[in-house]
Amino acid sequence: MTDSPDYTPQKVWTWDKPNGGQFANINRPTAGPTHDKDLPVGRHPLQLYSLGTPNGVKVTILLEELLALGHTGAEYDAWLIKIGDGEQFGSGFVAVNPNSKIPALVDRSGATPIRVFESGSILLYLAEKFGAFLPTEVGPRAECLSWLFWQMGSAPYLGGGLGHFYAYAPAKIEYAIDRFAMEVKRQLDVLDRQLAENEYVGGSTYTIADMAIFPWYGGLAKGWLYGAAEFLSVQDYTNVQRWADMLLARPAVRRGRMVNRIRGEPSSQLHERHDARDFETKTQDKLVVS
Repeated sequence: MTDSPDYTPQKVWTWDKPNGGQFANINRPTAGPTHDKDLPVGRHPLQLYSLGTPNGVKVTILLEELLALGHTGAEYDAWLIKIGDGEQFGSGFVAVNPNSKIPALVDRSGATPIRVFESGSILLYLAEKFGAFLPTEVGPRAECLSWLFWQMGSAPYLGGGLGHFYAYAPAKIEYAIDRFAMEVKRQLDVLDRQLAENEYVGGSTYTIADMAIFPWYGGLAKGWLYGAAEFLSVQDYTNVQRWADMLLARPAVRRGRMVNRIRGEPSSQLHERHDARDFETKTQDKLVVS
């Protein structure tokens, strides 16, 4: 890797050395499994294989919200996938998600298991399956889906762009950081303007669009991502702050943030979730004490 401004890309790129950075040990230019490993299967209809990143949290928030509404068919086992150890490249995981990214879901409620991968796809699948958090009227449904896919298209600039170059890259590159900081602040302004006129992102109703956007942009606003809150002046986006605080007041959101979490206060980490009682008995602080 060359940090020099004189760097000229080779005519045909080849992978001949580590690229540096925090995730260099798991980055590679090929797909498919690197080792054989079956995925565990629990007793509930839904089997989630994930990690408590923003993309993983989207799904656990929705599952907890569905359970809070009384949808018992949304009971789930949440299995921890340690992406830093390359567990997403195991043969069982690749069979569920050939893209080797968390989260991945298997619905075993029917005669034939159904795999669902990509977080936005999982949200849409579950919302349609249970008839919740997705408007049925044409206009509100279109608005909800527009914001859901806004998040899917925007977040790579936040995570893979700003997050990578600001927090993880082996060298601080001014051009890259400035480029993605500008874009992320523009995105925050888009969201702030929408929330200035609406209680929730899609209008007056809480939907999967909020659940998709909150772990990324709500998390950024609350200072949880990349140590970039001061750098981006997130306090200036007052409507985003109001909305994030409103969602944080929801018990299901707070529970969803705990599932498959491996960082932060031990009391906030529930590495795996197999029963609703696990929130009271199996967080890391309780396991360490026992």
